Amino acid sequence: MKELAYVLINPYITYKSRTGGVISRLLSRSAKLELVGARMFAPSQELVDEYLKALSDDHKNDGASRIDDLIYNYVKNRYAPSHDGSKRRVMLLVFEGENAIEELNKNVVGSIIREYVGETIRDTYGDYIEDEEGNVIYFEPAVIVSQTPKSAKKHLNVWMKYAEKDSGILENIAFPENADVQKTLVMIKPDSLAQSKTRAGAVIDLFAKTGLRIIAIKVIHMTVEQAMEFYGPVRQFFVDKFADKVAGKAKEALEGAFEFDIPDETVQLIKEQLKVKNADNEFGKIVSFMTGCDPWKTPENEWPVASKETCLALVYQGENAIEKIRNQLGSTDPNKAAPATVRKEFGRDVMVNTAHASDSPENAEREMGILNIAENDLIEIVKKM
Repeated sequence: MKELAYVLINPYITYKSRTGGVISRLLSRSAKLELVGARMFAPSQELVDEYLKALSDDHKNDGASRIDDLIYNYVKNRYAPSHDGSKRRVMLLVFEGENAIEELNKNVVGSIIREYVGETIRDTYGDYIEDEEGNVIYFEPAVIVSQTPKSAKKHLNVWMKYAEKDSGILENIAFPENADVQKTLVMIKPDSLAQSKTRAGAVIDLFAKTGLRIIAIKVIHMTVEQAMEFYGPVRQFFVDKFADKVAGKAKEALEGAFEFDIPDETVQLIKEQLKVKNADNEFGKIVSFMTGCDPWKTPENEWPVASKETCLALVYQGENAIEKIRNQLGSTDPNKAAPATVRKEFGRDVMVNTAHASDSPENAEREMGILNIAENDLIEIVKKM
């Protein structure tokens, strides 16, 4: 039976930029499950209190264990706002699949008390340390998950209740005065999520080298309509970029078909006639790659329909974020990208090049708006539970 399961990536893990590694484990070790939603939260005290009550009620019904108490106290102390009022960042991921909760707990997240070194998320990123008398002196579970479908539904409803005011694009991070603080969008493309279950996390790990903070995340199934608008600015660029190639191909093809030189006037005429059509063909390839739908063969009334292709959008914030992310992304052509950049490591060609990043603050805002990054689509997903 299909069910929803959630994973909360703890504030300490996000702060230490271990998010990519955790996501890699989640995606690669849960091949039977689908990532259906993701959202960043900055939990208020009210959200934390209600979540704690839900955890406590579960423990009363099932019988609290020492581990349950540790989890309860961890959430109480590590999820609530700091003494100075600043809020912590928590990443919520939602998965769907057959026996999703058991699959995540047993095969992916693992036990609090280490059983197999390096096998699960908690083996690698969690800590449970006792002193000689058996007292727990350090505890970091890395992620929080539910134990049953009933508790998952209850807990997710609590998080959705506070989603409007406690989640979305988090911009409450303090920066030095006069710092050039920017937001930028990164979109991990369908090839990265389809070809390798670990690649999306590895890409996030590489971007972590910038020192920027993730302040938003969303699973995107881009519509043709969104893709047409998102990549719209490159449409005219393709007209100008490929015009001379159109002329060269036309001249070569015609001279191959006839036994005489083709006049330049004829070549220029063909160029003017075909340059837009050629550009639209190249533009259509991008839209097809991102959505799985050829825009020129898809009826316009179907353009607003979400595609089956999956992207993962993230918003980073920090000083000079645009430049830092694009430097780490690398050249559009992976063959020309610098070593240790995202596209050099994972890109194949100028289209299948792993990820997109905004090239200016203005375009970042435009692109975030097109993808509705601030909108919470998890509410509808959770309602279906």
